[in-house]
Amino acid sequence: MGARRRIVLKMSGEALASSASDETIDAAVVERIAGEIAAARAKLDLELAVMVGGGNIWRGTTGAGAGMDRATSDFMGMLGTVINALALQDALEHQGQPTRVLSAVHMAEVAEPYIRRRAIRHLEKSRVVVFAAGMGNPYFTTDTSAALRAAEIEAGLLCKGTHGGVDGVYTADPRLDPTASRFDEVSFREVIARDLRVMDLTAITFCQDNGLPIRVFDLMGEGNIGRALSGEAIGTLVR
Repeated sequence: MGARRRIVLKMSGEALASSASDETIDAAVVERIAGEIAAARAKLDLELAVMVGGGNIWRGTTGAGAGMDRATSDFMGMLGTVINALALQDALEHQGQPTRVLSAVHMAEVAEPYIRRRAIRHLEKSRVVVFAAGMGNPYFTTDTSAALRAAEIEAGLLCKGTHGGVDGVYTADPRLDPTASRFDEVSFREVIARDLRVMDLTAITFCQDNGLPIRVFDLMGEGNIGRALSGEAIGTLVR
């Protein structure tokens, strides 16, 4: 039996909220996403880790823009990701999927500390690993943190789930330019040269340097998580 595919799924914190509700975390949305993640992991027999953002609770750049110390604001955002990670863990375990939250900021009462070998061991035991608190450092986005963790655990693919109706990488922002067209596949070099805003530039160059392909897809479309994790040509492949 060969080695199982190992994938990191990056999802924004905003995906856990709902435009139809004032709630920061919409339980129905979290349950749906968790159901798709659990079903895909079991069906495809994957080793799956998830990096969740915190934008539904707090964005570091928002506080910095209002005059708050950037490092303090970023740490607040990291704590937001822990809240999201715990919500996702709870929903996954309701689906019967064993899950562990590993936090880059130590808080032993609610999450395990991030230790690379521990994360890999959980994956080998068919547990979903949810990475929380980014990489534990201010000034870095959870996109960059997802890329770093994916490289550390030797994942073969980083799946970037988007929200807001954008289902891949376009020649321009399709919400602003109706003539924008979507790439089925695009190189890191072109993404950087054309400033296509797939993820932040630090994450893109890191993935390029480490030969880590990125699948960009619409997280919110029903069944899309399973399609992306299965290797189906959904959204845009960046490599």
